[in-house]
Order: sequence, then C-alpha cells, then structure tokens
Amino acid sequence: MQCQQAAAGTAGRRPRAVAEECRTLYAEAADPEGFPPRVALPDEYSRALTASARTLEDWERRAGAWSARAGDDYRALAARAADQESRDALVRRAALGAAPLALVSGAWLQWLSSPGNGDSELTMRTLALYAQDLGAGHPGADRGSAYRALLHHLRLAERAAPATRLTQDPQVSDLAFALPGPLLAMSRRPDEHRAELVGADLCLRAAGLLPPLALVRELLPAAADWTALDPGAARRADTPTGLALARAAAAALPAGSPDAPGLIAGFRWALDLLQRWSSGLYEEVSAALDPAHDMAELLRLRAREAALYHQEFKVAGRPLGDWFAEARTAPHGLLRALAASRLVRPGSPERSPLLRGLISENGPMFRIFSPADEAVIRRWIRSLPAGAVAVADRGGQATDVPVPVTAMDTAVETTMDTDTVTVTVTVTDPDPNPAPSPDTTRPLPAPAAVRAPAARRDRSPGTLREAYHLLLSRGDTPALRRYATGYVHGWLARSRVGWDTAGHLPPHHWDPRGLRPWLQEQHDRHGREFEQGAGAPVPSREALVDATVQLAPLTLIDGSWLQGFTDYGHASSDVGHLLFSTYWDELGNGDLGLNHPLIYREVLREMGVELPPTASREFAQWPGFREESFELPVYWLCIGRLPRTFLPEVLGLNVAMELSGVGGGYRRARIGLEAYGFSTRFVDIHNTIDNVATGHSAWAADAVDAYMATVPSVLGPGCEPGIWERVRTGYRSLNPPGGRRARRAARHATRAYENRRPYGNKGEVH
Repeated sequence: MQCQQAAAGTAGRRPRAVAEECRTLYAEAADPEGFPPRVALPDEYSRALTASARTLEDWERRAGAWSARAGDDYRALAARAADQESRDALVRRAALGAAPLALVSGAWLQWLSSPGNGDSELTMRTLALYAQDLGAGHPGADRGSAYRALLHHLRLAERAAPATRLTQDPQVSDLAFALPGPLLAMSRRPDEHRAELVGADLCLRAAGLLPPLALVRELLPAAADWTALDPGAARRADTPTGLALARAAAAALPAGSPDAPGLIAGFRWALDLLQRWSSGLYEEVSAALDPAHDMAELLRLRAREAALYHQEFKVAGRPLGDWFAEARTAPHGLLRALAASRLVRPGSPERSPLLRGLISENGPMFRIFSPADEAVIRRWIRSLPAGAVAVADRGGQATDVPVPVTAMDTAVETTMDTDTVTVTVTVTDPDPNPAPSPDTTRPLPAPAAVRAPAARRDRSPGTLREAYHLLLSRGDTPALRRYATGYVHGWLARSRVGWDTAGHLPPHHWDPRGLRPWLQEQHDRHGREFEQGAGAPVPSREALVDATVQLAPLTLIDGSWLQGFTDYGHASSDVGHLLFSTYWDELGNGDLGLNHPLIYREVLREMGVELPPTASREFAQWPGFREESFELPVYWLCIGRLPRTFLPEVLGLNVAMELSGVGGGYRRARIGLEAYGFSTRFVDIHNTIDNVATGHSAWAADAVDAYMATVPSVLGPGCEPGIWERVRTGYRSLNPPGGRRARRAARHATRAYENRRPYGNKGEVH
C-alpha cells in the first residue's frame, strides 16, 4: 500500500486518498504484532537543509510562535459564538479534530528502545521522555488517557477507547489522521526513522498544546488537565518539562552520524503537516459557527441509509429518497427544501413537525438521530429567520456544500504498492504567519523523489547466534516473526515436559486472594536454602569469570522479555503499567549510572573481558561464548516481541525472573564476587529492587493478579484454569528441563507451528 501526497493537479489522482490511507494506517500501526507499511519522508526535506541556515533552536522558536498565533485564532472563534449551542458546536469540532493526535500523545516514541540499544544515551533520553508521557508507574496516567477524560467530560468518548476506534467515527475527518497515522507507522520501524521521530517529537513539544485545544480551554477552563494535554509541559512541578526532555533526546543524537540530518527533516515535516492540519481544522471549526453547515453535514452522513426508506414521502415535489441520494455529495439542496417544507417552522424547533412528530418517541423516525444530532437540528431550525428560507452562502452566493474540502485535500494523491507508504508534502518553509483559512485551490508541486528504505531480506535465521543478532532490534519481517513464534512454541512445549514432577511452581489453582502469599513463601524458602548452603566453598576465580561471561548474552539484554510492553496501549494499562515500570527500572530509569547492562559490563571489565557492542554482529559471533549461552536469551527476545499472543506466559516468566535471585541467588553471587575483589553492585541492586514487598517481584505478582481478575469478564467464566496453566508454563519456562524428551517435544512443537498443524496440550496457544 502506498499513499503519496503530491500535486493536486496530476491527472487520474483522487485528492482525498492520502488522508483516507492515513486513516487506515492509524489503525494498522496500533497493532504491536502487526506489519505496518513503510513510510518514507520526501528527500526534499533533507536536501533543503543545505540551503537553510536555521538551527534546531530556530525551528523550535518558529513552531512555538506559530502555535501561539494559531491558538489565538482559535480562541477568537469563541468570541464569535453567539449562544451556548454555537459554543458547544465549536468545542465538539475542535475536540474531535484533535483526538487522533492527542489520544496517542507520545506514542511515536514507543519502540525507540530495544534490547540492542538499551545502554545508549539516546535510548535513555527518549525513554525518560516517554516514561513521563505515560505517567510511568500508574495505570491510565498517560497523556492520551488525560485527553480521553476530556472527551468523556464532553460526552464525545463513544469511540475513544481504544484510540483506533476513532477511525470508525464519521465525525472525525480523514485530515485528522494525516500526521498521527504516519507517525505511528514510523514508530513501528524505529531503525529506519529514529532521527526523524526524535525531530518530529521535538516539533510537537515546541508547539505545545495543540492550537484547537486553546479554543476548548478558553470555553471550558476546568474541563481537563491541561498540563497533561500539553506535550511540552512537565507532568509535575518537580520534574523537567517535556520540551526539556525532548531537547536532551535530540542532543543525544550524535552530530556526525548519518542519521543526524533526519532530525531537522523530521521536525520540518511534522511542522508542515501540523500547520496544514490545524489550518484545515480551523476551516471545519469556523464553519460550525453557521448552524446550516452542521445540519448539512448531518444530512450528508445520514444520506446513504436514508435514501432507502423515503421514496413515498415528497419534499418540494421530489421523493425524499432522491433528495437523500443527492445529499451524499451535495446536501444543501435538501437543506433548502427542508427549510421551506411543512416539516420545519423557521425559528421554532419546538413547533416543527420534524422534531415534534417524526423523530419524537412516538414518531416513525424515533431513535434515528442521537441526542447530539437532535441538538444540531434544533440549532439549525432556531437559526432560520421566521417567514423566510435561510440559505447558507459564501460571498453572497447560494451554493451547495459538497464533502468538506481542506488544504490537505487539495495537496494529496495516492498510488498503490505492496509495502510502502510514502507521505510527502510540498517542501516550502512553513509560513511563519499562516492565514487561518489558506487557499484551498492552489495546486502544489509534486516532489521530485522520495527516500524509500531498503527492503530487509526476508529469511529465517540459520543459527542461534544469527537469531540473537537479528532479534536485538525492533526490525521485523514475516520470516523472523515465524521464527520467533515457532521458537516460543517449542520452548513452552519443552517447559511442560515432566510437569507433574516439577517443583516449586506457582499453586495449581489461582487464588482470587492473590499471589503474594505464595511469593512470600518462596522468598522464605530462598532464605532457608541460602542459610543451609552458607558453608559451601566459592567457585574458583576461573569458574566465576566463565559463568559471568556466559551470562552476558542474557544479562546485557535485561528486561527484554518485557520489550513488548513499551507499546502505548500496553504500557499504561492496568496490567502493562507494572511491566513497563519493571522494564524502565532495568534500564536505570533514565540514569546511565543505574543502567543494568552498563553495570554488568563494568564487572566484566574488572575481570579483564571487553565485549563488542551488544547490537553488533561481532558480539553474537564472539568466540568466547558457548552456543548454549544463546538459548534462553533468544527465548526472551522472541517472546518479548509477542506481548499479546503470549501474555499469560510473559506474566509467568516475569514472576520467575524477578523472584529467581531474591533472598538467595544474589546473596551467593555476592560472596563469590567479593571473594575475588570484584564489584558486587550488580547483584546488590537486583537483590533490593527485586524484593517481594515493594520491588519487581511484588509488581510481577500484582500484574498476574490484575490479569487473572479480568479473565472471567474478558474471556468468559470457566477460562481461568486454562489461562492459569499458561501462566505456570511461563513461570517454568525460565528454567525448563533439558533432557532428550524435552528437546524432542520442543522440536515437534516448532515443526507443528511451522506446518500450521493443530498440536499441543491443555493451555497451549494455537
């Protein structure tokens, strides 16, 4: 699929197609396990940089100044609203027009971290910014949820959860998806768009509160948490602003790197689309001051269905069904005919048969219109001069009102391809003083070329080492996805072998009172086992170093089994916020000094071992690693990509991982490290942050309990045993049996998945 914005005048193109495609893209890109099409920004944005002396700071100032002026223009509309109905209409248009972007505020940063770059400064800076957007540590505290609360307050939230449902709302124009659609798709391909995403994010922070929301705040100052809705603001008084964090992220991008030009290119692209969207929405909002405009739009939206039912009833000598058929593209003829008909008493909605009879509770059209629709009809009838037929006009000329056309509509085209979405717009400097209503008839020159990313070779990894290397990034292909899913199926099948004789698993049945009591029991057991083995000799220095080295492929990707929970929809959910908080903690909460992979590398250096960068091919091929040292890491990397498919297993694995060393294992490791003079910081940190009272182990148990509590209502009563068995399987998958029978079961399960044959035991994922 390719959606390309180009010249409006090119023959054979549909001018609204790009916005329609971006609407689809918005929904497709929300799937954390999907394959969104590629998005290519035009080369002109990058090429123009050489001719521009503006710095990033200059562009920030331009974005902020434009946003302030545009916000003033929107606020001025409030003064033109003559009554409460008009003010309500303005608020409705502005709030719905901003919804696709505001409901995913910050989501474009969701995949910029990966197991391979978790120790980089850029990752830490962007993850710190993203964590603030999410209100990390609290469910439903993300900026998008704050906007959803505003929509609830306005009673406009029918299709606001999840945000992808907005694509089904005819009140939200295609234009509203032109920026967030490509941004979300780019977020799913961060290796191709890292710099552009950082630049686009900085633009949105510099712009601050979206201009149309200035109108909403003007009319309803107490309706929302306006600080949360401003991506450039801080979430709390004692934290950095979003803009400051975005600047830090941009500064972390190496100036001499090949991606550096993409920073300003992404900024300019986002500002261009932001201005076009705001100008187009301004037209829609200002048009809502005319009650006839909203009524015409209501007729257009209802026309298709209505055309089937009104052939017998005539208005102005024509069957009403014919009027409705025409109204699908030109509703104003029907609007004039209705105004002159016996159905309407101009100026008196309470006396009009349309409201008093046809759509009343005893009328033949009862419930055809929603309460909001009825408000539109009342407002229109009340606006009609008594004794006259009101005709909406522009420049004094009565006109039909076709499907609304915006500046973006005239600037776009589409062509179809297989896997690339090319979003291009005119490359002129954004006007620092744009008119509120731009010239929508001016054709725009087509870009000369676009920069399409090279296609990744689609083949399955041939070895564990190759799989490890490929899985370290967020990049994905169908073949790599099949490999990852098959590997997880095989690993879980292996984990179920010898199930009845396995020890220390979670209880056979989930107790609605929660998992915490069992967690405490396991912690006590770890403590007893440590005390009983207190006199055991420490391993030799050589053995300790070797064990530390062999754990490096695992430990340097700490938290990778949770990488899928950076997804915006998961990261702030009742279950997922605990998993995101754990992931964020593993990487140091934005502090490189607390970053677990970096701390582990410090221990290795003390041992005289200097490893290549984790994301490099040289790391995976380093001869000092044994092949089996990649088995569990590859499982972590595979299951971390599938947060929805294997959610119960991830929850169980997370409990096992966070509990595994607390109270015993970390204390034993500390004795060994201390005996040879090595730093114990890594194990000390884990023994505290993984604690069973307030640490990662406790969060892991709480996430399981939160999930299990929803199973009856979401999946249906009686599903709990099967889901709980999957959680227990995930728990055992941290340390599955390794015998011949177990490995045979793994191979069989993997082949069965690859061949798409039904297989598996109770609780298996098919």
